[in-house]
Amino acid sequence: MIDDLKQNSTGLPDTQNERDTRGIAINWVGVKGIRVPICLHEHDMRPQHSVALVDLSVNLPEHLKGTHMSRFVEVVQSHLSDPFQLAGFPSMLTSLQSRLDANHASVSMSFPIFVEKKAPASGKKSLMDYSLTLRAKHLDGRCEQSLELHVPVTTLCPCSKAISRYGAHNQRGEVRLLVAFDEPPSLPQIIEAVESSASSQLYALLKRPDEKMVTEQAYENPVFVEDLVRNTVLALRAIPGLKECRVEAENFESIHNHNAYACVEVKLQST
Repeated sequence: MIDDLKQNSTGLPDTQNERDTRGIAINWVGVKGIRVPICLHEHDMRPQHSVALVDLSVNLPEHLKGTHMSRFVEVVQSHLSDPFQLAGFPSMLTSLQSRLDANHASVSMSFPIFVEKKAPASGKKSLMDYSLTLRAKHLDGRCEQSLELHVPVTTLCPCSKAISRYGAHNQRGEVRLLVAFDEPPSLPQIIEAVESSASSQLYALLKRPDEKMVTEQAYENPVFVEDLVRNTVLALRAIPGLKECRVEAENFESIHNHNAYACVEVKLQST
């Protein structure tokens, strides 16, 4: 290894490259919490700058004492210095394996994304933020990719509407979506699939006509938390390239001192 020769030529000890005699291989070793700026360029989204939190790890054979931590940082810096696209994310795995002479590699990257939305009545534009985590893993010769997306929504209780003479309790909720895929999907399309499954979607900016329209829309479209996860699965099945998903929904209840929760795990395409 050229780097090792360079290090040795300095006369400084290369302790992590020493042999280990305990006979225990380490499944994953690496670094967590590298914070770096990125510029996201997806074809169906406006270019945007964000800050990502990156975790990286590889396997370590039983005969090696330690890994080279600085090389993880070098990989991140080299891959995120240019405009970033989801399609290029797995290439970090290849770099990790090559740079650290590893058989397995794993990368996780979390950052907020922003989607421009128009208020339903006034047409006023605003940016909604969503929490995104990308994960890629190369294990046993296979590359596995997934994304986790947190989407806030509004839900209105069908039971409350059915038993009340007027009104019905409604609240903000959150859908936490984990999707496995082969080809990177459209992030706005996934967000739309989730938001269309709720009573109403959320907006960063609403004028009075918008508030009236959103409130009435939610009242006309009541959903239980169970409806929300089932509706989301059906909407995701219409998006090509998605393999399987885990959909969690949590309603931050407005009239209870607890939250309502539902979760479903299901394959999205036949194998």
